[in-house]
Amino acid sequence: MSIRSPHSEEAATDLANTIRRCTICKGLPLGPKPIFQFSNNSRILIAGQAPGRITHKKGVPFDDPSGIRLRDWLGVTSEQFYNPDLFAIVPMGFCFPGTGNSGDLPPRSECAATWRERILAGLEEVELTLVVGSYALDYHLGDQRRQTLTQTVADWRDHWPQILPLPHPSPRNGFWLRKNTWFEDEVLPALKLRVRDLLPA
Repeated sequence: MSIRSPHSEEAATDLANTIRRCTICKGLPLGPKPIFQFSNNSRILIAGQAPGRITHKKGVPFDDPSGIRLRDWLGVTSEQFYNPDLFAIVPMGFCFPGTGNSGDLPPRSECAATWRERILAGLEEVELTLVVGSYALDYHLGDQRRQTLTQTVADWRDHWPQILPLPHPSPRNGFWLRKNTWFEDEVLPALKLRVRDLLPA
């Protein structure tokens, strides 16, 4: 009997199918519905927070105004973005965690503890990780993270070109983007060039 390598595409498919059946988190307001995409061929990893209510309903990550802005930042089409051989979209929590007094609740900790290392171990082709949100920053940057998001993003060259911390592309972050014009002037051109170099022509 042949044994599948943990880094084979078959193993990645098996893992993704197992995660889609996950019911580890109890008490989710809309029930479990893991939303993600990845392939062992993925070149770019997007590490975000957790799906919102709209994403839960649609079942497609970043199929909203945030996704439109993110794809513009990357300089890619929807077809490219939703190709798992190009982009892995692996948030810290795969299911909508619910809503609190000031927005969505944090990603459920059970998710990353159960699945994240297993997924990342198979993403051997990833050459750029885009880190969005405080929980993803804590996981992927650890003590290299600065005191604030703005400081962390401003020091983006410290992690470049393997990792890029990003503000959330939500329309609600318009004030931050207007205030920090260096992000559009300096970071986004470098990001677009890096993405272009990593994706097939």
